[in-house]
Amino acid sequence: MGRPKFADRDFLDAALAIAAERGPLAATVGAIAERLGAPVGSFYHRFPSRDVLLGELWLRTVLDFQQGITAALDAGDGLRAALHTPQWVRMHVDEARLLLLYHRDDFLQGGWPDSLRDGVAAQTQHMETGFSRFARLIFGRAGRGEIRRAQFLLAELPVGAVRQHLQRREKPPPIVDELIRLTYDAVTADYHARRRR
Repeated sequence: MGRPKFADRDFLDAALAIAAERGPLAATVGAIAERLGAPVGSFYHRFPSRDVLLGELWLRTVLDFQQGITAALDAGDGLRAALHTPQWVRMHVDEARLLLLYHRDDFLQGGWPDSLRDGVAAQTQHMETGFSRFARLIFGRAGRGEIRRAQFLLAELPVGAVRQHLQRREKPPPIVDELIRLTYDAVTADYHARRRR
């Protein structure tokens, strides 16, 4: 019987399971290899370091998450972009725990590897561009106040609404969507009312 072969994705998935259960610091090379039933050397055959693997895992997760927000903004639907977070969380609880309970720098002990810095910079720029697009879409302009409202409606409000459920390892109930919708409507209506004065 031949030895089992492991793909990069197998190591990423094992790291995801460990990090979702016990936090990113628990996802050591030894713990990942043990979870997968692979020799430690097999890990290093695929990844030069733990930081590279965890950085790739974080980047893969955040890019998957952002696809729904981008699609909603491309369709001109700001509310759908705001509601993407609880909907995505329900389908990807482990990934959501990884992404929304920890800061990206929690994954790396030695800083972002050079091979991933461009991807992280592109992701950061992508989010900033998304906030500006949202501001222009919903508020008609992208000044400092409008971008700040966009950050609140797309990131802070939805993440805050789902965080306690993720900490309890549960899917957010439907009332979370209702509260996001009510807050979204209130913030946008207030902005437009102020502009009319």
